[in-house]
Amino acid sequence: MNAQDERPILEARGLTRRFGGLVAVDNFSFSVREGAIHGLIGPNGAGKTTTFNVISGFYAPSAGRVFFRGIDISGRKTSALAAMGLVRTFQGSTLFQEFSVLDNVRVGRHLGTRAGFLSRLLGTDRPLEQAAGEEAREALAFFGLEELADEPVSNLPHGHQRMLGMAVALAAEPQVLLLDEPFTGMNPEETRRMMTLVRRIRDRGVTVMLVEHDMQAVMNLCDIITVMNFGALLVEGEPEAVRNDPAVIEAYLGSAAPDGSGHAA
Repeated sequence: MNAQDERPILEARGLTRRFGGLVAVDNFSFSVREGAIHGLIGPNGAGKTTTFNVISGFYAPSAGRVFFRGIDISGRKTSALAAMGLVRTFQGSTLFQEFSVLDNVRVGRHLGTRAGFLSRLLGTDRPLEQAAGEEAREALAFFGLEELADEPVSNLPHGHQRMLGMAVALAAEPQVLLLDEPFTGMNPEETRRMMTLVRRIRDRGVTVMLVEHDMQAVMNLCDIITVMNFGALLVEGEPEAVRNDPAVIEAYLGSAAPDGSGHAA
């Protein structure tokens, strides 16, 4: 294996993000290997969501760089990153509630196509539109939502809306999928199903990085876990090592322990 083969698919070097006098992310570095499910965790206020916002183009870094397949993507717009294959879901719903389930996924599919809005409106890209519709239905089938294709999104329960958000992201044909708290608000059965779907997404060749508070899900799902605290790197490693690291246990005391039990592991 040569050095290029070992290059991470996603990497941050010395990433810093300031808001006035507040340093939310402080000289933070990490790398994600291709084909991994990589978790980013930490106590409340550790800087996880800000890091995701910088990686995915919502904030430009105050200092440091973000690289995707070795290309410096620091400060690029979210739409440009999605076209490159770096796609993010959101903690809050960004679905079009008045649209049908299928139409929401079609919107996601267009993130990965080059058809312009005007040409789609005029029907001059009809073959591409037809293909996009078929691929949107495939994405729905992947998440078990095909029977709800014509339902307005507003009719869907929370768990189904979370899955639809992932279907929208998957329809954009990501190489790296950034999942922002995919298990929030889910009951144990929904969480288990979502974990299975995340593994299936990885098995399709998509690298996954996720921010999540559900420690039991993280420990059972991720190959590598990066732990932040006060905006900086605390610990990184495989789940078992992270779970039992004294620094991680100390950081989580008073909130949730890293085994998800409320007690130090």
